[in-house]
Amino acid sequence: MAPKPAILAVDDDAPVLRAVERDLRARYGDDYRLLPAGSGADALELVRELTRRGDAVALFLVDQRMPVMTGIELLREALPLQPDAKRVLLTAYADTDVAIRAINEIRLDQYLLKPWDPPEERLYPVVDDLLADWSATFRPAFEGLRLLVGRWAPRGHEIRDFLTRNQVPYSWLDPVEDEGRRVADSLDEPVDAAEPVVIFPDGQVLRSPSLRDIADGVGLSTSAALPFYDLVIVGAGPAGLAAAVYGASEGLKTLLVEREAPGGQAGTTSRIENYLGFPSGLTGADLARRALAQARRLGAEILSSQEAASIRRADPYRTVVLDDGSELSCQSIVIATGVSYRTLDVPGAAALAGAGVYYGAATTEALLYREAEVGVIGSGNSAGQAAVHLARFATRVHLLVRGDGIDASMSSYLAEQIRALDNVELHTGVSTRELRGSTHLESASFDGTAGVLELPLSAVFVFIGQQPRTAWLDGVVERDERGFILTGPQVSSRNGGRDAALLESSMPGVFAAGDVRHRSIKRIASAVGEGAMAVSLIHEYLASL
Repeated sequence: MAPKPAILAVDDDAPVLRAVERDLRARYGDDYRLLPAGSGADALELVRELTRRGDAVALFLVDQRMPVMTGIELLREALPLQPDAKRVLLTAYADTDVAIRAINEIRLDQYLLKPWDPPEERLYPVVDDLLADWSATFRPAFEGLRLLVGRWAPRGHEIRDFLTRNQVPYSWLDPVEDEGRRVADSLDEPVDAAEPVVIFPDGQVLRSPSLRDIADGVGLSTSAALPFYDLVIVGAGPAGLAAAVYGASEGLKTLLVEREAPGGQAGTTSRIENYLGFPSGLTGADLARRALAQARRLGAEILSSQEAASIRRADPYRTVVLDDGSELSCQSIVIATGVSYRTLDVPGAAALAGAGVYYGAATTEALLYREAEVGVIGSGNSAGQAAVHLARFATRVHLLVRGDGIDASMSSYLAEQIRALDNVELHTGVSTRELRGSTHLESASFDGTAGVLELPLSAVFVFIGQQPRTAWLDGVVERDERGFILTGPQVSSRNGGRDAALLESSMPGVFAAGDVRHRSIKRIASAVGEGAMAVSLIHEYLASL
């Protein structure tokens, strides 16, 4: 529940402060927090803290004659942090001229002469009227995590993508804009728009945090609860989530390790319309959320923001070594790390990554490109889904493909949707030549059969090539020339002479499922099927020990 708006009473005379607090609390204590301060400096620090937390001040009731910092000086400092608060000055008769000048200088709402007895006649009518005006326009602030970072900061994109895909509610504020500037001014140190600042609901502030720092702060589990597991799954895409659901449901002590966010590439998909059992379609985020909730309900444990670094064999056990040096002991492993999109190797691509050049992430950044012109590079389903989603926001979406069309590489329902959208333009036979911009992407050029194509793009979303996330398995399991894991009949003869099971790698007890596996079918339904099948094969493996 959101905290009540605050009324801030400030006076350096302790008996007077107690009296004003008493009178205000008696009348307004049910609806407002009464916060007293004995000096301007204390009050200003309190205002900074409230602003950091995203809490609202409804009314300042401030004594004018305070040493070091007068009431007007305090209001001049505090109002940029709480510009909507009503402001009342407590004055002596001799301060009347000062109060009148303050009406113009700091938009003072009212001044009251001390003493204000009886409050029913001299205090409450004024405050009632001001609080009624304030309440009429008050909109409660967002209560969750706030991210303070410039629009074009690459690390800002990284954190927004992490929070979005982990379904953590957050508010993004640019420190150069009004609300963001107020929050930035409330912090103890200046804010650099290029370096992210994360503010948690309890007021905790992290500057340039790692994703693991943020995961810890929002309550995601980043360390294992048990010393040993029957099954450790690396990767929480559709295959990994399915393995977690089936492993936990069949009584295996199951741990799922994910480096970024549940759902993998599928989790970034704006609309999946060909998944069995969902005739109206569903988003990748919905699929990931449902599967994760199901796995947890059945007893699977989830580790977030942890990346596997290696696997060590010590028969009959296996150990997954994480990148922070911690280790997970288990009897079996499912590798479901999926694939990542290849990066562009053209001028400007590296410098503008995260500042208009994005690999995937269309659902995260789409809102930022309302009324803009954007490009989608790629011809697969992910590219098609991104183009359809972006078309809801951008004035024009350019779909740029190397081949002579999209029918051979994209599901027909997607190709038909794209052709029906007036603001999606298909460019065939083109390849990226150069990306240009100073602080962010401003334009791009492409080589085509008709010459160079110049486009005024504010963003490009890249969905080209797929490379497996298996570099960490070099020398651990057999892989093909592209890095995909060999399984079953594809692996060479093994110790003990036992043939590898259908999804088993060259290391006994280590299985691969989904896109990371050699010659797998790159579809969500097949990845889910492989994740479930891997658990059945693991039962057979464990029975043979």
